[in-house]
Amino acid sequence: MQIHKLFFLAAMCLTTVIASAQETLFDLQSIRDTETLEATVVHDWQPAPREPTVVQKLIEITVCEWWPGQKIRLPVTLNAPKEGSPCKHILVANQPLAIKTARLSAAQLDLIKQEGVGVVLIGMGTIDAMQPEGKLHHEMRRQLLKTKSPRYSPAWIWGVSQMRALTAALTEPTTFAPQKVLSTGGSKRGIATAVAGIYDDRFTAIMPIVAPPLGNPGGVYVLGTEDESISRANGQFFADLSAGKLGLPESTKKSLDARTQRRRDIRVTLQQTREAGWSPNDIAAITDRFWDASRVTNHLPKLRKRDLDIFYNVGTNDSVTPALLELGKRFPGFPVCIIPGGQHGGPADAGYTRRVPQQREVQDNFLSFAKIHFGGSRNMIAAPKIGSQWDAAQLKLTVSVTFPDKTQPQKNELWWNIDRSEPYTLPFDYDQWMAVPMTQNEAGIYRAELSFSKSPSRIDFISLHTHTENGLPLTVSSPYQRNEPR
Repeated sequence: MQIHKLFFLAAMCLTTVIASAQETLFDLQSIRDTETLEATVVHDWQPAPREPTVVQKLIEITVCEWWPGQKIRLPVTLNAPKEGSPCKHILVANQPLAIKTARLSAAQLDLIKQEGVGVVLIGMGTIDAMQPEGKLHHEMRRQLLKTKSPRYSPAWIWGVSQMRALTAALTEPTTFAPQKVLSTGGSKRGIATAVAGIYDDRFTAIMPIVAPPLGNPGGVYVLGTEDESISRANGQFFADLSAGKLGLPESTKKSLDARTQRRRDIRVTLQQTREAGWSPNDIAAITDRFWDASRVTNHLPKLRKRDLDIFYNVGTNDSVTPALLELGKRFPGFPVCIIPGGQHGGPADAGYTRRVPQQREVQDNFLSFAKIHFGGSRNMIAAPKIGSQWDAAQLKLTVSVTFPDKTQPQKNELWWNIDRSEPYTLPFDYDQWMAVPMTQNEAGIYRAELSFSKSPSRIDFISLHTHTENGLPLTVSSPYQRNEPR
């Protein structure tokens, strides 16, 4: 886990970027420039509430000038042990947008008090909630329509924010002297984490949560180019909801409509792209280009050479991570924990009862992964290998799993779903998964058998394994798999 240099070609962070095939997005020299932070101190170092051994400092910094005349300023809370030498290990995570000293989580406090980790939290939110509130996302859209540059995207500004937070910490050399830097966050903050890890070699580990290692979060970027099958599936979902067939609260539709509007706020319409003179190729390519900055699988060879530690935690029922099947096929050794039935998030009154960031496995994974990276408190687990065999005569699926590093988890389960819904449809969020325990044989192979009364069209499945070492539980999953008996 040594820190190695990885240089990326760059375009100036504080100047307008002209879209081109050779366009590059991030200038690390500008991002690391402390002079342009224009930091103001809101609250100087003082003990954290009810935690006298922890001190905090609240500042506000300039992240960048996103386009001429529009500076982005965000709050940063610096946290460190009150006593001791400068922190050699730093966690970069997030806090709300309000200019208030952040409240530390239990895991963050554990890392500060037990491991001497410095914790740097930067304000992060949806673009419409950033200053100027209610206006910034409209201007971002205008800049994108004018330039076709993915610089004017949430992935870009969120990623730069995470990097600039680390730059802000380095203005306090008597408190922070990092040798290892871990970034983590969920959803938008997970995308920010991925971008920071990909482009800024000061980061030595990333743990994105409900963020896509592959695929595009939430569907197409140009509204009006969606597949008609998605609209049909969503229409049927709402019809079934109104008829009371889904067992979901009456408030579900209102909550889902609000989520749809939040997604629309950062997207453009087909009419807008045509009015801006975009070609059909421009329209077809923008969804991928819009999120490319955060697509870690595009950069794996370079990141491996840099020894960047990676651990994604995602859910099967999350359209922000829609390409888990493709991930399993193309990158079977990718380090991931897939929560079966795990949802992105959302209000409980819309039936979001298995939100991935709130699952005990994911919360334990963060603390264990951080302690692995910073102190080697336990071993990481290599991604298990999974195979299956369908018996057409007996209507049985046999699944076997092996661990290349000989790990023997204490808990092993096979989870599956029959004929599941397509990504980006509303039913996809609510698919039900079932589980059976897996048993180990003498050769260290874990097996489970599924029996069916009739042959399904397809069976989606993953195995989930929890291994505890030195009191630190770690849960990993196999690659996501699909078997199509007919």
